Amino acid sequence: MNNAIQPPETIRWTRDGGGLVILDQTRLPEDRVEKELRSLEDVEEAICSLRVRGAPLIGITAAMGIAALARQFVSSADGGDGSGHELRSAVAAWCERLATARPTAVNLEWAVERMLTVCDSDPGATAGKIASSLRREAEAVREEDARMCRRIGEHAVTLLRDGGSVLTHCNAGSLATGGIGTALAPIYVAAERGIRIHVYADETRPLLQGSRLTAWELQEAGIDVTVLTDGAAARLMSESPPDIVLVGSDRIAANGDVANKIGTFGVALAARHHGVPFYVLAPTSTVDLSTPDGDHIPIEHRDGEEVRAGFGRTTAPAGVKVWSPAFDVTPAGLIAGIVSEQGIHRPPYEQSLRDAVLAAQRETASGR
Repeated sequence: MNNAIQPPETIRWTRDGGGLVILDQTRLPEDRVEKELRSLEDVEEAICSLRVRGAPLIGITAAMGIAALARQFVSSADGGDGSGHELRSAVAAWCERLATARPTAVNLEWAVERMLTVCDSDPGATAGKIASSLRREAEAVREEDARMCRRIGEHAVTLLRDGGSVLTHCNAGSLATGGIGTALAPIYVAAERGIRIHVYADETRPLLQGSRLTAWELQEAGIDVTVLTDGAAARLMSESPPDIVLVGSDRIAANGDVANKIGTFGVALAARHHGVPFYVLAPTSTVDLSTPDGDHIPIEHRDGEEVRAGFGRTTAPAGVKVWSPAFDVTPAGLIAGIVSEQGIHRPPYEQSLRDAVLAAQRETASGR
């Protein structure tokens, strides 16, 4: 077995714990730049602008951001002896604002709810005690995600063969999570085991997460990767079909419908036509059992300037109307399987996903 993959560090605490340092993903692959976040506005802007992105990492950023702001609150309130009531009120306001920063990613709401639960768990706690509890919970969110990524990779590597090829869309790797990724996790596990995999990375318009981020991190890890434009995916499948399609998700409905980066639905349709199995890889925290199907998943729409002049050069007439959903929904019927940290789940998804979520909840309750 080769050495374990060491993913790039996407987020960490500042030395004083009152802020975050993120890898600014809008600057990749040209520049590797870190940015410090020290206010609620900084955290919100980083999430909305895609300086941090990917459903798991968005949730981690929100959790760590809330904990950092709580540390600041305590520092300004005479060493933590201040009112716990005041801090709880502040945390509730921070959570309410961050929860809506990107509405499609269910991990964001999930992480914020965890921080609120911790904050309210001890009504008599001082501000200092609350801040410490929030810090521990944020660390737990990040560490749990890293473990989940590893488990997803170990389950899904069984779907790959030595010398095989994978097509992926957008970025669901180490840059999008707290670990080795979701859709890219089995590729990293395969590399560690000496299994050779070639990856085709869709460019992923309009913000090019596939070519800027997926290709960058795979190349950094020494994994063979080829970039193709989104419109070329169907042609690739007809001429030289990959063995499998692996994608991530920002929200999975109870029936198995999956919201992922815009263009994923088209890839799934092409895969079905050409007989290429299409798999979705995501932690159980991405499964939203309260959302019955894809029609009920809120879809974020992005600013038209990302299409008209996304990287500084005008590529559409000034002022022209733009329709730019950030995500689409792939129907469950096109999905061969959904892989979580609990295993590979097959239709009917209503049952297999519910079982996976309940198993994850039992693990959490038992302290594993």
